[in-house]
Amino acid sequence: MSVPLALLDWTALDETKRAAALERPAQREAASLLERAGRIVAEVRERGDAALREYTEQLDRVRLGSFAVGPAEFAAAEAALTDEQLEALRRAIDTVSRFHELQVLEPLRLETSPGVLCERLIVPLGAVGLYVPAGTAPLPSTAIMLAVPARIAGCPVRVLCTPPRPDGTADPAVLVAARLCGIGQIFKLGGAQAVAAMAYGTASVPKVDKIFGPGNSWVTAAKQIVSADARGAALDMPAGPSEVLVIADGSARPEFVAADLLAQAEHSEDAQVVLVTTSRELAVACIAEVERQMAVLPRRAITERSIGGSRVLLVPDLDMALEVSNRYAPEHLILQVAEPRAWLGRVRNAGSVFLGAWTPETMGDYCSGTNHVLPTYGHARAYSGLGVADFVKRMTVQEVTPAGLADLGRTARTLARLESLEAHAHAVSVRLAAIERESLA
Repeated sequence: MSVPLALLDWTALDETKRAAALERPAQREAASLLERAGRIVAEVRERGDAALREYTEQLDRVRLGSFAVGPAEFAAAEAALTDEQLEALRRAIDTVSRFHELQVLEPLRLETSPGVLCERLIVPLGAVGLYVPAGTAPLPSTAIMLAVPARIAGCPVRVLCTPPRPDGTADPAVLVAARLCGIGQIFKLGGAQAVAAMAYGTASVPKVDKIFGPGNSWVTAAKQIVSADARGAALDMPAGPSEVLVIADGSARPEFVAADLLAQAEHSEDAQVVLVTTSRELAVACIAEVERQMAVLPRRAITERSIGGSRVLLVPDLDMALEVSNRYAPEHLILQVAEPRAWLGRVRNAGSVFLGAWTPETMGDYCSGTNHVLPTYGHARAYSGLGVADFVKRMTVQEVTPAGLADLGRTARTLARLESLEAHAHAVSVRLAAIERESLA
């Protein structure tokens, strides 16, 4: 018997109960997860491929002779897909590429003061690691969302890791999507061990500078661990179990709302969905509709557990609905209200926003063009969704002429002495003195 969505009246909750209503399930075990993931990371860092083989056999239940995907497996993967599937992958790559090509940053060049030239150069990251989950379901769409901006940014080394299947192969659709996006180095590795392999490098897996991609709580914990280590690799963002918050008023269709909630709930048992509505009638109808639709879904066992940790929150008006949403800071925010664009300006914290009844979150997951790698756990308060800018560095340059230093150098010297940094001031003074001497010669 499934646990129905809990219906809570937000105005009747005190602050403690409100915080509990918006708590993510995975956060409750964060400290324990970090400790356990840390042990895996340390083992891979110290023992490399040997540790990878042991963890792959223990956790993925397969023993691999080689982690790398070879030409024969790539060919078999393409042969395994239908023409319709191949066309869908190509169409999604096209729409995602077109939106991301608009995100390319341009160099800047400005003379901020006479004789003082400042520039900003755009430099692609040298080596990037892309993680594509495949635990409860393979995600070729994630391969597209990671590989497309990496290619557009011009990163010369692009490594992709994805968990092996029980037969020792990687998911064919993931392999084909990656190859269509120009990824040549793919390794059959999953979980915290894959993150560690890319962060530190092994005999098989190249070391990268930054790791991208969503995953379960183990992957998220491992990314946090290696990013805190100077020997490791930076992370894109905290991107763990999926989540969605739907704001709906009385005009929303219960079958649409329920379908959007279930679309995220089926990702994993620790996914979370939240409905915030101004209508008690709609809330009751959506709870019933979730039960009805869930009964016929193939991933019902996973979905039921996810729904058990989810909520329906009743609020008096849309103003409060937006307050609740901004506090929760969802990965995905769906506005199923009468005039959704009118409320867009009130959204402050969300990874990606979906406007209106005809914009299911599924479109953003696959092919609308936006990126589906988004911050979770409430990190949308400070992080943005993935884009081309995440795959480049913005490096500044300055060049000062003697005339420019003579004009602006005294300002720098005064400020240096204001901070009691006399060596800083001297670096300017010695040049000003040289300029003066040479002008008199």
